[in-house]
Amino acid sequence: MAKKRIGVMTGGGDVPGLNLAIKSVVLNSAEWDYEVMGIRLGWGGLLRYNLDDPESTADLISPLNVNTVRKVDRTGGTFLHTSRTNPSNVRPKDVPEHLVGSSYGKEVKPDGTMDYTDYILKVLDYHGIDSLITIGGDDTLSYAARIYQEGFPVVAIPKTMDNDVNGTDYCIGFSTSITQSVSLITNFRSSVGSHERIGIVELFGRNSGETSLVTGYLSFADRTIICEVPFNFHKLADFLVEDKKKNPSNYAMCVISEGAISDGGVFVETGEEDAYGHKKLGGIGEVLGDQINLLTGQHIMFQKLAYLVRSGPADMLDRMVALNYGTLAMQLTKTGDFGKMVAINNGVYTTVPIETSIQGKRHVDVDKYYDKENYRPRIQDIYNLPMFLV
Repeated sequence: MAKKRIGVMTGGGDVPGLNLAIKSVVLNSAEWDYEVMGIRLGWGGLLRYNLDDPESTADLISPLNVNTVRKVDRTGGTFLHTSRTNPSNVRPKDVPEHLVGSSYGKEVKPDGTMDYTDYILKVLDYHGIDSLITIGGDDTLSYAARIYQEGFPVVAIPKTMDNDVNGTDYCIGFSTSITQSVSLITNFRSSVGSHERIGIVELFGRNSGETSLVTGYLSFADRTIICEVPFNFHKLADFLVEDKKKNPSNYAMCVISEGAISDGGVFVETGEEDAYGHKKLGGIGEVLGDQINLLTGQHIMFQKLAYLVRSGPADMLDRMVALNYGTLAMQLTKTGDFGKMVAINNGVYTTVPIETSIQGKRHVDVDKYYDKENYRPRIQDIYNLPMFLV
């Protein structure tokens, strides 16, 4: 009897821990006599695979074994590489040459945007892939939910440094991003303090301010601005000036989510939308710094940490979760329990229907964790809270 064959991929932004999840899948598959095919570039690898000329794109889908993954846990990122491809929403300029004018695409928008789900399923069938383990955030997992609805067996693993995938308290990459952020802010204090300025640090966080909340809490930032609570430029400027005066070293530090919005509607995004309808966020921290300088005359040091906080190897918690998520995903695959996303809820490993990941976003519980009048984390009643406050 032929071995069952699993495809594994990573999609969306990279985070530390992805390689560990893949390694866990491969090691468990070897123990249970499965084959694993690594799909490069996420959904993009399947879309770009040329069925008419397989040799030209052979590197996009290839076998993984114990030796292939032996060292991958020692580095961050994803050795399978990644993309933000959505096969159900492919703009004309993004259609691979071998699919231009083909019968596989279904037009979904008047501008020629196409849905190539039929082709994705054809490629999976061509490679004899019986099921998929997809590792990604809500965008990547939304398409995993789509092909599961089409009847293809899928198990999902949530990852994102924003920790905002619905249905789980924890996503791979969150802990390491916090660890990196706190360390970089601690170092940044040297320059901000030396020059007696107000430091503004901008962190990732499109829809959820959890990354900024926990980073601000652990780094003892003077003020922390999260996506969920609109802020007032004048009020925040006054707070930071006062914080600076109270500090014997005569400086202040503010952390802000890239998705933060002022009470006047100021919100910073640039460029064209990606395949999932998102424009590039970033720059609200610089706008905040300019406004504080304009309002108070204080000199500002602005630092956008961005990709640095999701670079490098995973910390202990992300290693633990990634390995266990990979094992749990394989357990579900072995028992045929498809259409599920692995998760942690109330401190326990569990599963939820994969559709849960696209039924809204996780947000900071403002009443429990945040002082919206003073723009600070406010965690006073610790009793019965989870260990990592998530």
